[in-house]
Order: sequence, then C-alpha cells, then structure tokens
Amino acid sequence: MTGRTRPALSLADRAGIAAEIARAESTTSGEIVVIVAARSGLYRSAAPVLALLCALVAPWPLIAFTALSAASIAAIQAAVALAALSIALNERVRIGLVPSTIRRHRVRDAASREFDARGLAGTQGRTGVLVYMALAERHAEIVADEAVRARIPDEAWGEVLAALTEAAGRGALGPGLLAAVGRVGALLAEALPAGPNRNELPNRVVLLD
Repeated sequence: MTGRTRPALSLADRAGIAAEIARAESTTSGEIVVIVAARSGLYRSAAPVLALLCALVAPWPLIAFTALSAASIAAIQAAVALAALSIALNERVRIGLVPSTIRRHRVRDAASREFDARGLAGTQGRTGVLVYMALAERHAEIVADEAVRARIPDEAWGEVLAALTEAAGRGALGPGLLAAVGRVGALLAEALPAGPNRNELPNRVVLLD
C-alpha cells in the first residue's frame, strides 16, 4: 500500500483487530469500523509549486556571483526546475512539502467521506465510530456519530489518536490499532452500554490504496 515490500498490516494483525472489534462491540451499543488508507490525497500541486519556486530563486545567485551569460543562466534555471520537479514526484518528498495543517485537513475530510460511504451514519442508534489511519500523512482521525458525540466529547479521543499515530510512526501499526480499538471500546462501553441492537457493520479492517 505504501511502496514497501511488506504490507502495513499482516493477516494476523487484521484478524486480531477484527477480533478486538467484535469483543469491544459486545460491551457496547456502539459500532466500530477501522480503515487504513495508504494516503488521503495525492498533493499533485506540491511538485509544480516547488519547481516554480526553485526556478524563481536559481538565477539570482548566478547573476550576483558569476559572469555567466543570460542564456547560460536560463539553461541552469530550467535544469534546476526540472530537477526539483523530478525530486518532488517522490511521494514522501511531495507530501513532506505540504504543510502539516493541510495534511491534517485532508485526512479529516477523507475520514468524514468514508464515515458516510461506509454506512456509519446510518446505524440504528447513530452510534457509529470510525478509526481512520492515513499512512502517508502519518495522521489518524476518529469520526463519531451524533449519539456518541452526545455522550463522549471529541477531546476524549485525543490520547487514543496520539498513541495510534506514535505506534504507526515506529512501525507498530498492528499493535497500535489493536490498542486503539480497545480504548475506543472501553469509552463506548462506559457511555453506551450494550443494548439489543445487532452487529450492523463488518468487523474486518478496511484497507484503501
């Protein structure tokens, strides 16, 4: 999913997380869905912006400190722009050029779209909770439906998200998601104890390229 030779989550990781979702949901009327996305955006504009900036900056030191002709400077300027464009085609470089606030906004928007698309907004008791992890951005979001938000403030998810992001950053995504689901389940069990509602959504981990 991210260009690595090994998947972000092994089959054992996915099976363990699915089992933890089932266990957590047995204690609450909440519905938990986990999505792991390779990325939340392509950030195509980052590469041409970098190339343009490099092209604008490149001539000035050449003009100030060399005796090169205008034609030579123009050729160097074009070469610098092309080199910058080529470097920025690498996904990690390209995403690294994007301010963190924009990356977080993209992840938040993508999580909200998936929340609606995966049926979390249509559960019987409006108790859906989405745990969304974007690998390229190294950012996680939790989106909760109205019955959950009425009982659990958004701030309560902060520690869950921080621990999940930290685990993903050190290559322990599987254990991080397992712990996140357990913590989400504990918060839901306290606020929304188990009721008569059925398991409305699949427990498997959803992987997005």
